[in-house]
Amino acid sequence: MFGSNKKKDAGKTSIMPSSSSHSLNSLVQGTAVEGKVKATSDIRIDGSIKGDLVCDAKVIIGPSGVVEGTIKCENAVIEGSFEGTMQVKELLNIRETAKVTGDVTYGKLIVQSGAVISGSYEMGGGKSNGSMKNPSESKKVASEPKSETAGISGKTQEFSKAN
Repeated sequence: MFGSNKKKDAGKTSIMPSSSSHSLNSLVQGTAVEGKVKATSDIRIDGSIKGDLVCDAKVIIGPSGVVEGTIKCENAVIEGSFEGTMQVKELLNIRETAKVTGDVTYGKLIVQSGAVISGSYEMGGGKSNGSMKNPSESKKVASEPKSETAGISGKTQEFSKAN
């Protein structure tokens, strides 16, 4: 009598999401992370990350989100600020509120009017669509205080010195 009820309720009361369900990780505004972050499902950043982000799904940087470092993911939607190196296997969607600076590799690219982009943009798979460097956009990004870019490591520092 009780054994059959436990088996039926076991799936309903599990607090751990199953591997087949779709989960969303969230880093809320006011939260800062430094170091490496790895996610197997979608992640939304409304806070800040300095370091490496590896995601097997979609990365969403919200309007208040800031990422400085590297991102490797399947898909990305950028509404906030990114500076560094980004590798998006499939679709990269840069929204009108976004500011993206650095070396970007993507499968497909959407850039909405109003977005500020600077750096090198290359279609993945070794097929280059050229470098998208617009002097007026670079000036907008370069006019930020240097203290914000002082803590960035690796290729991003080299990129900043080149501009």
